[in-house]
Amino acid sequence: MPNITLKQLRYFEALAGQGHFGRAAELCSVSQPALSMQIKELEAQLGMALFERGARQVRLTAFGEDFGRHARGVLRGAEELEEMARKAQEEFSGRLRLGVIPTIAPYLLPRIFKALAAKYPRLDIQVRETLTSKLLEELDEGRLDAAILALPVSEPSFEEVPLFEESFVLVRPEGEAGLPVPSADSLSQMRLLLLEEGHCFRDQALSVCSIPQMRPRDGFDASSLSTLVQMVGAGMGVTLIPEMAVSVETRSATVSLARFASPEPMRSVGMIWRKSSPLIDQLREVAGVVRDAAAYTKEPL
Repeated sequence: MPNITLKQLRYFEALAGQGHFGRAAELCSVSQPALSMQIKELEAQLGMALFERGARQVRLTAFGEDFGRHARGVLRGAEELEEMARKAQEEFSGRLRLGVIPTIAPYLLPRIFKALAAKYPRLDIQVRETLTSKLLEELDEGRLDAAILALPVSEPSFEEVPLFEESFVLVRPEGEAGLPVPSADSLSQMRLLLLEEGHCFRDQALSVCSIPQMRPRDGFDASSLSTLVQMVGAGMGVTLIPEMAVSVETRSATVSLARFASPEPMRSVGMIWRKSSPLIDQLREVAGVVRDAAAYTKEPL
């Protein structure tokens, strides 16, 4: 009977995800020969090849794909056993793997880290910043404990806890400061600069402006809010940004800001985790700390 170890499964998962021995070894903080040896031993124990090794890339075999689905379940179970042990401790400590979307991370994390460190001095918070779709995948597979993102997610396996709501702010070139504020619907007739596909904030902005997501657009798509704001300053168009990003992204940009008429377009920010997580009580407490630390008062623009 094969004697498969969790170390081998973690190395397998890293190699399957990276498709490259060097990158997988770096992700696992081991040498490439050490990782390669463990993969070879795993394949020898199974009597089957898990990977097709090419000159530039490593690909899963058909058997490797089937093996990977079961391996992820085993690793998730192992992670939950670790979480159970952490829950048994009187003080919430150890590792908290927190995912955050890019349109929240730079603006919210500095505000909540201090509060979390004061409340949980022995907690090691590890942050993963990436798109919503990736966060949901990694949360479902047990590679994250919780995530902060825009709600709703509407996944039955996740618990959602609203934290706060924030307005969308219109960013225009500086010379347009005195012009009337357009309605959200009329923005569909303007050159609206958006984040690239995959960002949930892009979808929210399209929804605010009643623009079908599949409609071809003649505009500039960026990977960050910072780039969008700078392009507005260069006269390329207008954009929307969340209120929490205003002070950071507009301090060095020649742009004007405006609020929409009531009811303002808004997004709900929340925290989610697996309903099966043994850390539910602690995560609900963490969500309360985050909510208090993120509280802000709306100020005139």
